[in-house]
Amino acid sequence: MTAILDARNLTKVYGDTTALGGVTLSVEQGALFGLLGPNGSGKTTMIKLLTGQIRPSSGTATVLGRDVASDPVGVRSLVGIIPEQETPPSFLTPEEYLRLVGSIRRIPDVEEGMAWWFDYLEFGDKRHVLCKDLSRGTRQKLMFAQAFLHRPVLALIDEPLINFDPIMQERVKEFLAGYVKEGNTIFLSTHILEIAEEICSDFAVLHRGELLSTGKVAGVIGEGRHLGDYFLSLVRTGGHA
Repeated sequence: MTAILDARNLTKVYGDTTALGGVTLSVEQGALFGLLGPNGSGKTTMIKLLTGQIRPSSGTATVLGRDVASDPVGVRSLVGIIPEQETPPSFLTPEEYLRLVGSIRRIPDVEEGMAWWFDYLEFGDKRHVLCKDLSRGTRQKLMFAQAFLHRPVLALIDEPLINFDPIMQERVKEFLAGYVKEGNTIFLSTHILEIAEEICSDFAVLHRGELLSTGKVAGVIGEGRHLGDYFLSLVRTGGHA
């Protein structure tokens, strides 16, 4: 399989604090890859590095064949991104925001795509409400829609289900599973291990900025263990499951 994302010794240091320490991993095309770790483990830093939102202190990252540090805008133009915080423009409505995204990305069938997402994520009349007046869950829906509006071959999504109710979580998980079956790739960060076990094909475990393990979810389950138990063993022992 082809590596669609590749990180080599990726490091980010802030003063005396190492947010990410020499992480090396690759993600194959068609994977639903889960980056797992507790809060503060470096997951958001990793996604920001992979999408060129911040520069590494050392190491390299290649996404869709492009060096992220030298071409961050080019990388972001190709991928879908859902940030950790749901941050659509306050004084636009969801319709206005998605039209803006469609214009920036030059999406030819943006109205059709908008209609599909508004229906799939059950926006109802919220599509006409200013983003500042939306609930966190509805703003999260909007960030989800903007990330996939242009049908990217790779999406990097940071804790995408955290603000959704159980019904919407199931709908989004269904979409993600179907999306990778079409040959696309998802890089998903989460601390909710049950979700990762249910939908991810591959995983990596981060703890305190260090990569403890990578592997196939099916391999862990095949050993008669749950991913959560495996994860806790790694964290408690510093990398020995």
